[in-house]
Amino acid sequence: MVLFFLPQNKIHKVGFTATKKIGNAVIRNRAKRVMRALFREYSKSLKDGSYIFVAKQSLVTTPHAKVKQDFEKVISKNRAFL
Repeated sequence: MVLFFLPQNKIHKVGFTATKKIGNAVIRNRAKRVMRALFREYSKSLKDGSYIFVAKQSLVTTPHAKVKQDFEKVISKNRAFL
């Protein structure tokens, strides 16, 4: 998972994308659902700004605990936590 983060005051925009490289529509939608669920879980502790999450191919096959750990790593790397 890749995150592009642009800090902005009082704006909370988010986008999720998965390219055809990941797989068919079912797999792409599953990847986006996983990212949306994680974002909802952490949204209260994130800074205001614009977020774009890009799914990678391994996101769909990786266990949820590892995906959650990677999500936290990406968020902290971009300094998006409050």
